[in-house]
Amino acid sequence: MALSLGAAGQASSQDSPQEPGSTPALNLELNALDTSDKGCRLTFVAANELSVQLDKVTFEMVLFNAEERVERLALLDFKTLPAGKTKVRRFDLANIACDNISRILINDATECSGEGVTEGACIRQLKTSSKSSVRFGI
Repeated sequence: MALSLGAAGQASSQDSPQEPGSTPALNLELNALDTSDKGCRLTFVAANELSVQLDKVTFEMVLFNAEERVERLALLDFKTLPAGKTKVRRFDLANIACDNISRILINDATECSGEGVTEGACIRQLKTSSKSSVRFGI
């Protein structure tokens, strides 16, 4: 999962909250799934530990049901993610019950743009985690 962002990979420990010697990453945590009026609300915590601002980040996510069959593909726009900043993003998915989602797969980053960001950077440097019982990852 190497990222070629030019100077992005050369940030010093003073520029970034990372551990010394660690690789810069875009951290994406599935924090919660909650029933909403529309269906299911997904809450994510996104921490941009890269040394560049991401002007627009959109992920294609695949939701699997309890039978491990594809239930839905969704494009989730995380908008701007400033360097060194953590943001919470919520997405309401209509007509889907949260308890029917067993797994969320990040299929691709369909958009990942910003000054100094190379093609594919958002997927190559992506680190995922989940605070829910739903499996979440690449």
